[in-house]
Amino acid sequence: MSVRIGTRGSALALTQTQQTADMLAAVGGFETELVRIKTEGDVRTGSLAQLGGTGVFVAALREALLADRCDVAIHSLKDLPTGGTPGLALGAIPERADVRDVLCARDGLTLAQLPEGAKVGTGSPRRAAQLRAARPDLEVLDIRGNVDTRLGRVPGLPGNSAGSVGGTTGDLDAVVLAAAGLSRLGRTEVVSEYFEPDVMLPAPGQGALAVECRLDDAPARENGVLVKDAIQGVLAQALAAIDDADTRLAVSAERALLARLEAGCAAPVGALARRKGSLLYLDAVVCSPDGTRSVRLNKATDGLTDVGAHLLGIELAEELLAQGVAEFAELGA
Repeated sequence: MSVRIGTRGSALALTQTQQTADMLAAVGGFETELVRIKTEGDVRTGSLAQLGGTGVFVAALREALLADRCDVAIHSLKDLPTGGTPGLALGAIPERADVRDVLCARDGLTLAQLPEGAKVGTGSPRRAAQLRAARPDLEVLDIRGNVDTRLGRVPGLPGNSAGSVGGTTGDLDAVVLAAAGLSRLGRTEVVSEYFEPDVMLPAPGQGALAVECRLDDAPARENGVLVKDAIQGVLAQALAAIDDADTRLAVSAERALLARLEAGCAAPVGALARRKGSLLYLDAVVCSPDGTRSVRLNKATDGLTDVGAHLLGIELAEELLAQGVAEFAELGA
């Protein structure tokens, strides 16, 4: 038996897909084959807001799944739209990696040490808004490209040899990236500062991977909980084996909040849920794009089920909306 695994072709996508493929192969006892799929987000240029959101990295992979050109597809969970696709299911969400954002700056500078007017690049409105809130004097610039392309914009970073789109190199003082991606690529030596969640809340689903499959191959679940005695195929059993229940609970709450806010890619929304003992905690922030206004709230539940996690996300979103966040954030975009 060989399982075909769909992936984007970037270095990060291939690395995290191969790591997930190795986990599936180890527990399932089957061979795996990577199938590279070019997505709209890989072809077109421009900001994510202009392209129509993070879903541009997902649609082609989902089409390949439905057309039986691959058996599973690996996504960065933060790229996955909150709306499902008929015929497909989230077969597994492996244990989450580091959720934090990081600063990669010249000369090892931290955010506090960057000089006034320093140029910091990010393609994320969420990161940009929180950067501007922390340091209004910075010049925050919108950038695109893979990890090496972005790192190539900062002079003097360890192992920096790649140029960027259009030949622009060394023109920024720092960039902000996800810790998880750099860790998976073995590039954490470029990090000058890790942002704790009280400084910069991550994107919903950040640090987690989504293993999407066709419904017939998905593990049997009731209210998000695996049905242990269900008769399932080899692939479904392997998917169930690599699924992490606490990660699934956490990202379910975060994504439910995002869906209720109707937050498009241009909406600076951060969210992080974590299970501690018998409670699931959710922290969320909604900012104005310029970082001058924000509302941050938190909430907890003892309902450690898929329904409980979803209700937590929805209820916290309702509280944020009641605080007037729709007045200054680009919700429904």
